Amino acid sequence: MIPVFALVGRPNVGKSTLFNRLTKSRDALVANYPGLTRDRKYGEGEMLGRRFMLIDTGGITGEEEGIDSAMAEQSMLAIDEADAVLFIVDSRDGLTPIDRQLADYLREKQRKVYLVANKIDGVNPDIAIAEFFELGLKDVYPTTATHGRGVKFLMESVLEPFPEADPEEYGGAGNRGIKIAVVGRPNVGKSTLVNRMLGEDRVVVFDQPGTTRDSIYIDYERDGKKYTLIDTAGIRRRKNIKLSIEKFSIVKTLQSVDDANVVVLLIDAQEGLVDQDMHLMGSAIDSGRALVVAINKWDGLEVDRKDWIRVELKRRLRFVDFADIHFISALHGTGVGHLYESIENAYSAATDKLGTNRLTTILQDAVIEHQPPLVRGRRIKLRYAHAGGQNPPLIVIHGNQTEEIPSHYTRYLEKTFRKVLGLHGTPIKIEYRSGENPFAGKKNKLTSRQISKKRRLMKHVKKKK
Repeated sequence: MIPVFALVGRPNVGKSTLFNRLTKSRDALVANYPGLTRDRKYGEGEMLGRRFMLIDTGGITGEEEGIDSAMAEQSMLAIDEADAVLFIVDSRDGLTPIDRQLADYLREKQRKVYLVANKIDGVNPDIAIAEFFELGLKDVYPTTATHGRGVKFLMESVLEPFPEADPEEYGGAGNRGIKIAVVGRPNVGKSTLVNRMLGEDRVVVFDQPGTTRDSIYIDYERDGKKYTLIDTAGIRRRKNIKLSIEKFSIVKTLQSVDDANVVVLLIDAQEGLVDQDMHLMGSAIDSGRALVVAINKWDGLEVDRKDWIRVELKRRLRFVDFADIHFISALHGTGVGHLYESIENAYSAATDKLGTNRLTTILQDAVIEHQPPLVRGRRIKLRYAHAGGQNPPLIVIHGNQTEEIPSHYTRYLEKTFRKVLGLHGTPIKIEYRSGENPFAGKKNKLTSRQISKKRRLMKHVKKKK
């Protein structure tokens, strides 16, 4: 799973500036979850070919009654969630009592800490960082987050202890089974569904949200096939469960979504589809995970209520028309068995190996049926396509002026590839590249005369119909 780093420090030392630089965004909120304090922002960053998750915290002012006061609680929770902490100080302000207090707290927590002396522009870095060695946090990393000075060297050191993701394990099931992340809002029945899918009471179930912030993996077999269930509500012995101050941990959920092959999004039928469900669904789609939607607590609803929910789902989920929707009761087991068929189909589609010849033929047929638009009097040309990755399927299309392709034409191509290839249950990503065709001269390339002939033939067939 990708590592998680927390940014902590006093107000105005440059935490959010560094956060935005690493996430390449001015507003890198992953999601705006109800009940999640605005003192913490979550975002995904990438540097040196490595992916990681960042937590930006509110500044600790020192006016609180002790480091564990309610005003500082969110920063402390971020430290607990993180694999490592970027402790940011202001090199212009120098070492302050609050910096010392935070350093003492971080030592007590026994977290891996990287001391970042920010705002070194215009000063001698060696002189600016000298006094911060008093904190006893080993190395000090001088940076200027606004301009990116020193940030690359910092992240090289921060990422070095964490192993790189294995492409085989990330893209497929590896030695484990198909990895299924069960996600949803608090108290929608995630643990009950996990129990039902396992066929045994392996998960402690409370009628109370937010019992733990862990995501636990369970390997098992069903009908001779291997699976790995990821319960984002947490799987622990009853004696080990302690209530969290949060209803659930967003970072653990996002990690589980990112690490899964298939996401089962559980929605409470009694409450209907709410914004938080849409945020979770958006996270799954943005991560490119295959998706299955399960509407839980369906038993016992009035017919009118069921009809209304179906209409709402059809209206609001048009952008995920590739995903199967199941109406289930995790408590009684109604419809749960059918989830596996959709999970298998979605995983198969997400990891299907796509050949260059086949993708190029589909692309050329799609272009004949509906040509790309003209740009400054020149027609955009799409020449050939090949596979660029799995889970999600990535289709790389080469041509001329590809940077000018409008979004509606990309959606048209996505639907065409999905329909012809039968890629049900998974999003598709299309990437464009401009340049020469290295496959020129090979038999999968159609000449302009062949394209014209094929177009006339298709028009003739339509007239006959």
